[in-house]
Amino acid sequence: MLITSISGIRGTIGGRAGEGLNPPDVVRFAVGYGQWVKEATRKEHPTVVIGRDARLSGQMVRDCLVGTLNALGIDVIDLGLSTTPTVELAVTGEQADGGIILTASHNPKQWNALKLLDASGEFLSSESGERVLELAQQDVAFAAIESIGTTTENNGWMERHVKHALELDLVDAPRVQAAGLKIAVDAVNSTGGVIIPLLLESMGCEVVKVHCEPTGDFAHNPEPLPAHLTDLCAAVVAQGCDLGISVDPDVDRLAFVCEDGSWFGEEYTLVAVADFILKRTPGNAVSNMSSTRALRQITERHGGQYTASAVGEVNVVEAIRATNAVIGGEGNGGIIYPASHCGRDAIVGAALFLTHLVDSHQTASELRKQYPQWVISKDKLELPDADVEAALDKLVAAHPDAEVNTVDGVKFDLPEGWVHLRRSNTEAIIRVYAEAETQESAEALGRKFKEELQSYLSVNN
Repeated sequence: MLITSISGIRGTIGGRAGEGLNPPDVVRFAVGYGQWVKEATRKEHPTVVIGRDARLSGQMVRDCLVGTLNALGIDVIDLGLSTTPTVELAVTGEQADGGIILTASHNPKQWNALKLLDASGEFLSSESGERVLELAQQDVAFAAIESIGTTTENNGWMERHVKHALELDLVDAPRVQAAGLKIAVDAVNSTGGVIIPLLLESMGCEVVKVHCEPTGDFAHNPEPLPAHLTDLCAAVVAQGCDLGISVDPDVDRLAFVCEDGSWFGEEYTLVAVADFILKRTPGNAVSNMSSTRALRQITERHGGQYTASAVGEVNVVEAIRATNAVIGGEGNGGIIYPASHCGRDAIVGAALFLTHLVDSHQTASELRKQYPQWVISKDKLELPDADVEAALDKLVAAHPDAEVNTVDGVKFDLPEGWVHLRRSNTEAIIRVYAEAETQESAEALGRKFKEELQSYLSVNN
């Protein structure tokens, strides 16, 4: 399977060319991106930073990518094993013209992807992404032998990333060190197993490693959700830890387990960090439309304005800039702290959260209880061969009392919660998210709207 979207070019490894992200596909999209970089910079020899997570196909995809970029006359700075936010920081730190991260994020190990960055170390706009896809279909003249690009290896950027996080004004490493925290880390056998322990040890924490060896052979489903983190929860309790930290393979999503083995909630990663930031730097906050209502409540409690953006990091960043927000992110555990950089960053998020936890003089479970209680149900519907837009229009008409937002799919805001239905950026599905005060009521609300949509789809088919 091959999917091109605002989130990058993502596909499975193996099978025929054009059916996934195999060598001819990597070359094709590398050509498109390389041509775009040359077009955007008007340089014959631009520089691109690349890095990869630890998944099994990473080295193979890297070799195809680097060879193609060099053949176009593009110089490459290769960070080797890295993380998405590390590559983002390195693009600006190296004064490069763009960047590519080789990672399929939370997708299983048979997937890989090219996440494309511009010269600011941020994801391409939809217009730029479309241009890359256009250029990938066109003929290209490769560089003459005297003009092929070079590749330089620089494997010191994860250490620089940790240093960057520790130097942020609101991060208090000495205070965290004085607390003597013991923290378990589940990095699902990817690069988080290197950088998160490095961060924690630099803050004086004792680290218990769970699936931290970066083999790329994921020990469990890589999405940081409760059902996949039983080993982490067990380690937190058995080892007497103060906290458990989980990240996805490219370390842009961050989730916590409380000291009693309970789930802090990936939605509440952003809520807690926003609470900490807004107490010290009052301002506005942003999250996407599928994120918890609790962030809006916390933001307004601190006197700020909350904005809901379309789903997708580039949309959140656009809204952060438009509203001059001091904190933003996504409810999947993605923290975007503009004082650092405008990208989801689990390293920066963890440093801020640990300072917040120590500053609160509470356990993680006590801190969690301070926040408004909402529960999100996440369901999906296979994308049918039917007129989805017409079915959604009928669904809107059937709920005239709901506050409806159509910025991204359709969101129904109701007194008891909300339901958001939208096409996925990364899979051939319709996501059906719902939020209410309990798991049961959230699932019931989501199920009600899902079944209604299915009925309208059947009529239109």
